[in-house]
Amino acid sequence: MKSAVQIVTLFASLFVAGTGLASAENVGSVDTAFKLIGPDHKVVVEAYDDPKVNGITCYVSRAKTGGISGGLGLAEDKAEASIACRQVGPISFAGPLKQEEEVFNQSLSILFKKLRIVRMVDQKRNALVYLTYSDKLVDGSPKNSVTAVAVDHSTVIPVK
Repeated sequence: MKSAVQIVTLFASLFVAGTGLASAENVGSVDTAFKLIGPDHKVVVEAYDDPKVNGITCYVSRAKTGGISGGLGLAEDKAEASIACRQVGPISFAGPLKQEEEVFNQSLSILFKKLRIVRMVDQKRNALVYLTYSDKLVDGSPKNSVTAVAVDHSTVIPVK
């Protein structure tokens, strides 16, 4: 017979696998608080390559809760994040972009709360603007961070 923790962990794994979340590449982390049992609280830095714009990577830093609940994947991470997107290679487009489109999301708790990254096209300035924020089923968070990547004016951003 499975314990309650195993059942909740299995449910969380199935839920995350079924949502088609973008996978982040872990760049590194720093400990912010020591926990005697379980992993320490951390600030993690993850890299996300824009799936429709080659040559742009977004780096997101966010808090990750440790301790017993964090180690079991049951803790709810804080709704605070910072984002910096940069050109890391020649920019090219897989096709026309929507004016505004969610390009990544990642679960911050077992149910409902997600970190989201939205790409917006600033046609006047020929730039791509990336906004990160978190939401929750009942109560979203106004905490957000924004960054922009200027695209060379010789490269027109294709918009639907």
